[in-house]
Amino acid sequence: MSWLDVTTHRALLEAGLVGLIGGGVGVQVVLRRLSYYTMALTHATFPGVVAASLLGVDIFLGGGVFGLVIVAGILALRRARGQDLTVAVGVALSAGFALGVVLLSAQNGFSRDLTAYTVGDILSVSDRDLVLTAAVGLVAMLGLLAFGKELTFGAFDPAGFAAAGYPRTAVDLGVLVLVEATVVAAVPAVGTILAIALLVAPATTARLWTDRISVMTVLAVLLGAGSGVAGVLISSQVNVAAGGVIALISGAVFAVSFVVAPRGGVRRVSRTSRRSPAPATADAP
Repeated sequence: MSWLDVTTHRALLEAGLVGLIGGGVGVQVVLRRLSYYTMALTHATFPGVVAASLLGVDIFLGGGVFGLVIVAGILALRRARGQDLTVAVGVALSAGFALGVVLLSAQNGFSRDLTAYTVGDILSVSDRDLVLTAAVGLVAMLGLLAFGKELTFGAFDPAGFAAAGYPRTAVDLGVLVLVEATVVAAVPAVGTILAIALLVAPATTARLWTDRISVMTVLAVLLGAGSGVAGVLISSQVNVAAGGVIALISGAVFAVSFVVAPRGGVRRVSRTSRRSPAPATADAP
């Protein structure tokens, strides 16, 4: 890999930006327990991207519009029928991805350009893609900085948030729109399917190391950007898909943190075991 290669520079910048956005927005996903919803949204965005490409429309526009329709549909189903959110999300996940597959197969097989949108093709990133990703990142970071306290309040105490006079529905919708924008921005780097890795893994990993939201956000941003850049560098050396490597690195960092972090599951179980008294045993007859 040549450091003078413009394509490589674009790929590194795109991966870093997407990781940064995913880490920051992912904190809200984790705090609000929206991981399953986000996975469904990544799959449901897929047919929008495919349809946009088939119609010659901008994939960012197509994926974004379709994702917003899915967001509205899930919220409407939950309110109108009183269904558990997981039910609506499960339907959206399977139906959305199935629709994308049908649209792809209607074009005489799977086009290489179209399948790249499912797992990403970061080496084909254009200057326009970088500008759009940077714009999404700017809006996301400004939103998190401006409304961080309110978002955290709403995540931990939804009832109290509404009782305090905050527009809970509008804020929830805003968070979901931000998640959808992040998914669409991640399409060139990791595709619609693997975007979940950058939205969940860095934030979940950061939460294992700290319980302070501000520190968690900074750490998640650094982990996301670092995973993105490292994934591009490694994939360029071993000639494999960058999107997959980025997702694997994010997962590996989480796995290690789960074992060694102060708030990790293994350490927590160990501390609990040491504090728990030994069970009583019956005296031998």
